Amino acid sequence: MTAFPPWTWDVPERFNIGVACTDAHLGTPVERRVAMLVDDDATGVREVTFAALAERTSRFAGLLRDLGVGAGERVLIRLPNCLEYPIVFLGAMKRGAIPVPTSVLLTAEEVLYLATDSGASVMVTDRATWEAMHGTLERLEHLRHVLVIGGAASGGRVHVLDFDAAMAAVTDPAPSHPTRADDPAYLVYTSGTTGYPKGVLHAHRALLGRQPSSTYWFDFRPEGDRVLHSGKFNWTYVLGTGMMDPLYRGHTALVHEGVNDAVLWPRLIARHNATIFIGVPTLYRQIIQKTTFARVDVPTLRHCMCAGEMLSEELLTAWRERFGLDIYEGLGMTECSYYLCQTAQRPIRPGAAGFAQPGHDVRLLDPVTWREVATDEEGMLCIPRTDPGLMLRYWNKPEETAAVFRDDWFLTGDYARRDADGYLWFLGRRDDLIKSFGYRVSPFEVERVLKDHPDVADAAVTGEEVAAGKLLVVAYVVAHAGHGITPDEIADYARGRLASYKAPKVVYLVDDLPRTRNGKLLRRALRPDRARARSAARG
Repeated sequence: MTAFPPWTWDVPERFNIGVACTDAHLGTPVERRVAMLVDDDATGVREVTFAALAERTSRFAGLLRDLGVGAGERVLIRLPNCLEYPIVFLGAMKRGAIPVPTSVLLTAEEVLYLATDSGASVMVTDRATWEAMHGTLERLEHLRHVLVIGGAASGGRVHVLDFDAAMAAVTDPAPSHPTRADDPAYLVYTSGTTGYPKGVLHAHRALLGRQPSSTYWFDFRPEGDRVLHSGKFNWTYVLGTGMMDPLYRGHTALVHEGVNDAVLWPRLIARHNATIFIGVPTLYRQIIQKTTFARVDVPTLRHCMCAGEMLSEELLTAWRERFGLDIYEGLGMTECSYYLCQTAQRPIRPGAAGFAQPGHDVRLLDPVTWREVATDEEGMLCIPRTDPGLMLRYWNKPEETAAVFRDDWFLTGDYARRDADGYLWFLGRRDDLIKSFGYRVSPFEVERVLKDHPDVADAAVTGEEVAAGKLLVVAYVVAHAGHGITPDEIADYARGRLASYKAPKVVYLVDDLPRTRNGKLLRRALRPDRARARSAARG
């Protein structure tokens, strides 16, 4: 099989993601191209050119300067998909500040934890969110400024400003901070093993570290692509493939905000002449199963990508038959983004994760001897410590950071095998994180919430496969003796305190949990037939 050409990393001493995605295109034909388009069910279609995005991100950097926000300070973002999102995210990095994306699905308590852990001095959010959460977030002494989109809002100790008015008042957009490639750029939170999310701090060089992905997974065209991503900006998958990667290469990024169903995405592809579509396999499956759309309905579409869960051979075949296109799968993690993928340069081998992208010297190491394993043997996917796409560290967690590095290697914790042709076959993690509908869910985090219920004596959370490729988060709960709690009440309790994708879809009431003699939970022994009651299933 033909080898990939050699890859040479070109990481300059000075580099800034915000500048690279905006100002770098000024003075070229790209500056007149639409950089970002948001199709919102409520507000309609809004778009911004590269030239306008460069100006507005510099204006936001100037706003942070005028507020006294310096390099290294954290800016927490809690917004839906909107044009303000890239302005804030990229503009903060132009200032040298560190944006912290968060999900709009998180509850006030979850946002409070992230704001506290990150030490954010600024929050950018919409009016409804601030009105609902300000009572909780006002207690944070380090939170000095809140910028609200959608009109003026109430404030107490915290300085609350209308975003649009504050932006308009900036008379002198700030020059970009001279960040180094190794300086902190952005902080994203991922499921942790302690019951709380952990922050992953990336450097500005992370964008350069994803360029093998842009070359081999995307298959960008020189004349310019229009990239529609089905996800939300707070997810690392979307921040990279749906925002930074297209903008850096001068392509148009398209996103949606509003009701999501299978019919929506082919219509958006056609409406906005998308050439590249990115989603999770579940979404592709829904389009096949619930619609009659075909190739004739999306004439501009030429390249499809997916990640977040395994793409089945059956789904790939069905998509090829209906749309005449392949779906190229990618694999990565928050700590190092996407480093494996199927690529147009080689035939897709269904079921495989693809290849290690050129530039990423991925090795499969034996976790006992730390030597490279042989062909078709299982090994841990390990990445050189020097890989530009690799995180700087876990935020405020030096022990956890040290635990994932060994000598010259970052230990992903993911296992795979490599066949004789170089295809990598992903085998999963040897920990308990649950991958459900494209999200990684920590059972420890869900269990922590369930165990806070006064009537719950013990709880365990796991994934339950209810259909091919469909894994639900489910909980097994032991009630305190004499307490009449029902599974539905526990499910309602969880939904009120956890993001919807984390809350258990089914709760089983059991008399006890399977454990070893040392008291360690046997998560794999959790089975529905142990239950004496269960909640109604939630979609």
